[in-house]
Amino acid sequence: MDQLTLGIGTRLQHTQFGPGVIVGIKYAVYLVSFIHHGIKEIDKTDDHLEEIIPENVTEDVETHSDAEKSLLKILRLWGGLTEVVPLGDKWRGGTMTLHSGDKSIKPKEVPIDVFFHKIVMARDRLRVLEQQINGHKGLSDEDKVNLQQYITRIYGSFTTFNVLFRNKEQWFVGEKGAE
Repeated sequence: MDQLTLGIGTRLQHTQFGPGVIVGIKYAVYLVSFIHHGIKEIDKTDDHLEEIIPENVTEDVETHSDAEKSLLKILRLWGGLTEVVPLGDKWRGGTMTLHSGDKSIKPKEVPIDVFFHKIVMARDRLRVLEQQINGHKGLSDEDKVNLQQYITRIYGSFTTFNVLFRNKEQWFVGEKGAE
């Protein structure tokens, strides 16, 4: 099978991770959402990867499970909304060193790019949570406002990390900045 031509939404079987669906494509890897293992990066040339080709499928037959329908709906809603957030130039290639108060413990170095990516992912997940709360039919307006206030406070807690962002418009803004 020529695995270099698979697209988003392709159903796969992996000998180690089981069934999954391609949810993203990078240069040399697929981002695959596995039912029991979450999202994993899988090399495009991985021999343990096999495309699932449904048999006897016509347009009249629904071939998607409920999980696949949900995943496809999410991909359609959020597929084009990924924002490219650049790290400030002065931090590129840098490292962050964590020193314990206990001098017998060796310091831990973390690439700033990795740390920054985790912060951006946390921000993106907060935005999705915010959307879910605002669109939730079972919550009253009062509940939505109360939950939204917690999210705003979380954004405020993250403002310390704004120094890492290249563009000010992508900064975290808490309660004071929201006024």
